[in-house]
Amino acid sequence: MVTTIVKQIVTGISLGLLLIVIIACSNASISQENRPHHHTNSGFQNLFDVEPASSKGAMFILQRIWNSTFPPEIPEGHIIPEPDAIQTYYTLEDQNSLTWLGHSTFLLKLEGKTILTDPFLLERASPVSFVGGLARFAPPGISIKNLPPIDIILISHNHYDHLDLHTLDALPNKQKTQVFVPLGLKTAVTELGYKNIHEKDWYQKVSFNGLDITALPAVHDSGRGLHDKNETLWASWAITSNSKNYYFAGDTGYSPLFKEIGNKFGSFDLAIVPIGAYAPRELMWMSHVTPEEAIAIGKDVNAKTVVGGHWGTIDLSEEPLWEPPIRFLASAKNEGYDENNSWIMKIGESRVIN
Repeated sequence: MVTTIVKQIVTGISLGLLLIVIIACSNASISQENRPHHHTNSGFQNLFDVEPASSKGAMFILQRIWNSTFPPEIPEGHIIPEPDAIQTYYTLEDQNSLTWLGHSTFLLKLEGKTILTDPFLLERASPVSFVGGLARFAPPGISIKNLPPIDIILISHNHYDHLDLHTLDALPNKQKTQVFVPLGLKTAVTELGYKNIHEKDWYQKVSFNGLDITALPAVHDSGRGLHDKNETLWASWAITSNSKNYYFAGDTGYSPLFKEIGNKFGSFDLAIVPIGAYAPRELMWMSHVTPEEAIAIGKDVNAKTVVGGHWGTIDLSEEPLWEPPIRFLASAKNEGYDENNSWIMKIGESRVIN
């Protein structure tokens, strides 16, 4: 009798567990069918299933950190003195303009709004602002204390040279600034005291004071430590108004997806594209474009003007530090851009966007 009861209990438990597994598998199947391709069980992935060759990644990073302790000789004219940069910026403050602060950090003026991209304005791309990580060899064009009030911050992904929490923490007006981040990054920014944070998936749009800001795909990855690879999303951004359309590519490898972006938006008046950190290609091919591929992105998104970013500030890779702009301008000329609509800017330089 006891044995029979035990068998019935075991059978009941087994059937219950089996039912739970069936339901879970069914729900998982439905969830996987409905979720976007770039979403995974543990985070995110690139479209077209491209992944980097990372076998030499850790040693490569250590070499770059070591090299960054020996700053290179900077060519004359690469950096505008900060007082001159500030004066020029405020001379143009009532116009649509672009100012390069170094690396992927730009000040973009559109319809009276000041937009800051991938803010990295301190000495090191590191978990600790004063030690470790990659040291910049060129100072920012305008230091944090001299920046104008920022209306909008765009962040492409969470690598230290693009999401510098120390810079974000040092910026004023956290109560008013609108911060746009890819999925998974809201908490990190909220903890710094920002109140208006828009965390978006690809092709999600927010309208703000006459501007439409849309998160768009890029080809990259994310991670700030050993155990958080691709747990947060990466993105490029479109900033559009009644008069102008701008595109900020962030950090990316090349892909057919840029033609899709061009088809969707028609054209952009200006596109900021990354042109540095592309060697060695067996390591960088997925995450960083060559200068020629940067121009291809500009062509794919139908950009009237292309601007080279992501170079000239940190020694991230093996190509000669001053090679990217040379290749970028040569490729731009070959693809039909002239000197008026292919820009290599000096750090601290401001230009009017027509």
